[in-house]
Amino acid sequence: MPDSRTHRGPAPGDREWFGVEARPALASAAADLSWLLSRGYAEPSALKLVGDRRRLVERQRAAVARCAAADAAVADRRARRVEPEALRGRPVRIDGFNLILTLESALGGAVVLGARDGCYRDLASVHGTYRRVEETRPALEMAARALGRWGIGPCAWLLDAPVSNSGRLAAMLREVDPGWSAEVVPDPDPVLRLPGPAVATADSGVLDRCGPWLNLARLIVDAEVPGAFVVDLG
Repeated sequence: MPDSRTHRGPAPGDREWFGVEARPALASAAADLSWLLSRGYAEPSALKLVGDRRRLVERQRAAVARCAAADAAVADRRARRVEPEALRGRPVRIDGFNLILTLESALGGAVVLGARDGCYRDLASVHGTYRRVEETRPALEMAARALGRWGIGPCAWLLDAPVSNSGRLAAMLREVDPGWSAEVVPDPDPVLRLPGPAVATADSGVLDRCGPWLNLARLIVDAEVPGAFVVDLG
């Protein structure tokens, strides 16, 4: 069935699964999973153990997995994180879909997860196809305001070529800010891991292998979307 959504909003059940009453169990599950990961346990088996113990539904388990991290990983990521002031007048590489989906989610009232490493992450997924929603343009304009306010740039956005409509999104990015470059590449992750300008991403696989990075999604959401549905499991 074609995706007919016009908003990046919450899924059915999210208000219950991530509401105030559910959060203590979710936070405890994220802490337990982090403890196990810190001691070398494999994530799939550790997540099953934690999820079964807390009787979490699949979407809650996905949230816990996105928020948990081993102690060493958290310390390493924090040591390389840079603040916007340090990037004034300097280039930055932006993990396009990673940032845009989180900003769209925040604007659309979807769950935004506060993870142990300080990042904000979403539960959205493009599944090979990106569909523009009503929050898309406002999300890009929000990013433009924040980056302009901090004087960060030039900005190079990287988008996944295998995801359909990535070319159209790249054109929209250049339209929102003609000073931006937007490139469609086979896989942004290896590019973002290369030495070079700071990286803006919340992708844990990139964060563990890149150089300096900017916690851009969280900075923008905190500044621009005060009413976001943030569930802090950090």
